[in-house]
Amino acid sequence: MSTLLVVGDRVLIQPRQGEQKTDSGLLLPATVSAQEEVKGGRIMKTGPGYLTPNPEYSESETWKQNERPIRYLPLQAEVGDYAFFMREKATEIRFEGTDYLIVPHAAILALVRDTPEEGRSETTVDELLDDE
Repeated sequence: MSTLLVVGDRVLIQPRQGEQKTDSGLLLPATVSAQEEVKGGRIMKTGPGYLTPNPEYSESETWKQNERPIRYLPLQAEVGDYAFFMREKATEIRFEGTDYLIVPHAAILALVRDTPEEGRSETTVDELLDDE
């Protein structure tokens, strides 16, 4: 079995598939929803983040063995988030029989995170999408 590693500031998204229902109750086939500019899907993996220089690293201090010349600034997106992103920036891939999209973090417009907090609704994103 192979492992898929997402690099840099990219995220692996499993897109929402199938028919969608409009506000008036019409069912839109998957071919119509594929033409939308903004798509949505569940984040399955994230890359390590944005590559940045490590200010604590110095080539003149060779005795520091554990220092790396680079660091990664973590991404805001997390595994399990539902992301709304620009379709034109996504790259389609197929891995082990499943279709995914690789999307740069900058193309993500909004994230929905299922974290119920005190005083907030416990409704999940999947429940909201099923109501459409």
